[in-house]
Amino acid sequence: MTNMAACSVEELLAKAEEEEAEKLKSVSVQKELDLEFDVGNLLACDKNRIESRDFRVQRKEDFLRALARDNTQLLINEIWKLPTERIAEVIVAKLPEQTTRLPREKPPPKPRPPTRWEQFAKLKGIQKKKKTNLVWDETAKEWRRRWGYKRANDSTKDWLVEVPETADPNEDQFAKRTKAKKERVAKNELNRLKNIARAQKIKTPGVGLLPKAQQSKDELAKAVNVAKTSTASVGRFQDRLPKEKPPKNSGKKRKFEPLIGDFSTEKQKQLELLKLMGSKMPKLDITRAVNTQMRQEDREEAAARRRKGAGGKGRKGSMAGRGKGKGGKGKGGKAGGGGKRRGKPGKH
Repeated sequence: MTNMAACSVEELLAKAEEEEAEKLKSVSVQKELDLEFDVGNLLACDKNRIESRDFRVQRKEDFLRALARDNTQLLINEIWKLPTERIAEVIVAKLPEQTTRLPREKPPPKPRPPTRWEQFAKLKGIQKKKKTNLVWDETAKEWRRRWGYKRANDSTKDWLVEVPETADPNEDQFAKRTKAKKERVAKNELNRLKNIARAQKIKTPGVGLLPKAQQSKDELAKAVNVAKTSTASVGRFQDRLPKEKPPKNSGKKRKFEPLIGDFSTEKQKQLELLKLMGSKMPKLDITRAVNTQMRQEDREEAAARRRKGAGGKGRKGSMAGRGKGKGGKGKGGKAGGGGKRRGKPGKH
């Protein structure tokens, strides 16, 4: 019993040592041929020959796992040969330039097409000048930002606005200034969308009247239709002109079945759909089939009549020729059967 217990203890200790050695393998790996490294791409190429005997003796997963572990260890050893530095308690290695050219997943992006202003500036030779961010504000007597919040010479902070001589004295100049600013912002946004649309070669987005010199008839009609339907009732109670035509391409309003009440119509539709899906033979339209058969019979009868009429004309001509020949051999009164008949006196 003592010997058996000692053997079992030794086996357990040996197994534990093997497991510990498996966990803490050596960082040095021996290979017949050195691996080719591209540390910039974290790439290692192993050109050593794989022994088929080892591949068959061991399990495939264990063999591949051991091979991957050794090659990864060699790659990490190469990374630790690079110059390192400590950044926020982390050791970082600076990777060199890549030596292996890898294909791109997608083609390189095309350069952005120039905007209209960039084309104009290039044509006129206008150089872009960088402006300083701070300017002197005469009112506040300090340096302030050129744009944005608390900018210099901000006209929206004026408490008094002079009314021009040509303007209406009852017009609100503050509201007019706010409206003008909103229009400038909208115009800039529209120009931005136009530049994007021109670059993508698509139509300029917009609804209704766009800021153009002249509007066509269709554009005016579209703008009127948009204005009428921009109500809570979607234009249902809007007045119409005496000879106003309905708008084109306005679409049809969808109609839905009621959620409560009689469901016989919905039941019938569902049954018809199930019957159509369950039937293997296609549905036969009897009326259409009868009409097709009747048209076919009419065409056949018309073709038969045409053939019969063409045959009758041919027989009539041959019979006339035979009668004319007999007339030449007969009596004088019947001779020349093909000639004109002499009419009665006084009638033509």
